Amino acid sequence: MPLLEMKSGTITRKGQISIPKRIRDIEGFKEGDKIAIIAYDDRIELRSMKQVEESMQTAFASEKVLAKDWDSKEEDEAWKDL
Repeated sequence: MPLLEMKSGTITRKGQISIPKRIRDIEGFKEGDKIAIIAYDDRIELRSMKQVEESMQTAFASEKVLAKDWDSKEEDEAWKDL
């Protein structure tokens, strides 16, 4: 895949970054769009959630959501010896 554009940015105290307008335009990102942040050993990728394969979307389920069904005394007991 050819390099289309390279820009720099700054991380704020809150860990936020701004995506430069030119990059947003190239990728088609719009205000309010959901994005996937994918970390590899050597890079971080930002992808539109529309581009993320359905099989990968389960990786985005939050612990809080899963804990509602899985965080119980019964589950702890069932898994304690594994």
